[in-house]
Amino acid sequence: MNALSVLLARGRWKWFPVPLGSSLFQALHNSCCRKKSTTPKKTLPNVAFCDESTKESGNAVDKLFSSEQQASILHVLNTASNKELEAFKLLRGRKSINIVEHREKFGPFQNLESLMNVPLFQYKTTIQVCNSILCPETGGKKRKSQENRLLKKLIKPEVRRERLKGVNSILSIVFGTRRIAWAHLDRKLAVLDWQQNECCQLMKGTYLSSVYLEEISSVISKMPKADFYILEKTGLSIQNSSLFPILLHLHIMEAMLYALLNKTFAQDGQHQVLSMNRNAVGKHFELMVGDSRTSGKELVKQFLSESVPKEEPRVFFPSDKIGHYRQMFAATEKHRIEELYDSLLQAIAFYELAVFDTEP
Repeated sequence: MNALSVLLARGRWKWFPVPLGSSLFQALHNSCCRKKSTTPKKTLPNVAFCDESTKESGNAVDKLFSSEQQASILHVLNTASNKELEAFKLLRGRKSINIVEHREKFGPFQNLESLMNVPLFQYKTTIQVCNSILCPETGGKKRKSQENRLLKKLIKPEVRRERLKGVNSILSIVFGTRRIAWAHLDRKLAVLDWQQNECCQLMKGTYLSSVYLEEISSVISKMPKADFYILEKTGLSIQNSSLFPILLHLHIMEAMLYALLNKTFAQDGQHQVLSMNRNAVGKHFELMVGDSRTSGKELVKQFLSESVPKEEPRVFFPSDKIGHYRQMFAATEKHRIEELYDSLLQAIAFYELAVFDTEP
């Protein structure tokens, strides 16, 4: 006696006879007509359903580490407090809490594979965590990585820390629409040169490259040599169309200074000209009000007044030049020559943020 059975073949359902006593009929009958078991289900604590690939991944975790390494990792996982676990970068936040809760509920971890039973721990995460426990980031490494991130935000292009540590003098340059100013400081924060030059012809006419070359070359001829030339990088938005003429002027100035001051770049590939974030300098001196930077005039005036009476002033003006610098500053008070003030503040901030902060 036959029974009609239906199977899907090549996208179409087909009927075919199956003998009642055949093994295929019994298999179909068992899979379709199986009675629900009345035996209560056994519940295992925190054992998630895993397919074969997951089991293989779990077993593979232990195989990646030697027995000594496994013992070290398990010791940390089974004994460290929540705060101690958070010392590892990958275990901050909810992960460390989950480990402690799992440990308190189900007992110590018996192997590395069992860490995958903890919420938020997949195969890849488990391996990364185990590696971070074996090779934790030391305090020195953390400090260096933090400094590198700060330097990337502060200075462009990137420059090696060794070069910054070896700086003997820098020339800080700030330019606007009418003038260019510079401050030459050594690593003792002594002001070796500080002045400004009018450049009133640059934004008149059609931005002729030849005019820019002549004007900027003339200004550079008056500048002293230094290990680094630090240019101010403004944060003007390019989306504001009314500022386009000013942005164009500033970009041309910046490009000219990069080209004319990086004299040895073609030979050694080392940048001598760097751009420094204007707002970072403002934050360093607490001159920011929201997203806007206020004048540094009063701060510079304070530095000038404190240079002589203080034994260790923040910035040192040589005795043979302090009189000249004070007269120059007094002559600019009515007109607020911001480029002059900003060039000095930028030089101080460069040393304090990029040079001194990177020294051990």
